[in-house]
Amino acid sequence: MYFFTQIFLFCSITAFVFLVIGLFKPWAMLWWEDVQNRRKVIKLYGSVGIVTYLVYWLLIWILPS
Repeated sequence: MYFFTQIFLFCSITAFVFLVIGLFKPWAMLWWEDVQNRRKVIKLYGSVGIVTYLVYWLLIWILPS
């Protein structure tokens, strides 16, 4: 289970890095969308980052090693 906790931590860090990049250049992170703006970047990468970080902490709390 240590592997899964590390995967969720890596996904949350990656999402927050993409969030920071998207705040400066939204078109770089939302190239598939018709309209790229900072609000969509915050909604997408912010929510993914928060959810994966919460899952990481839940796994740490439920499965202490």
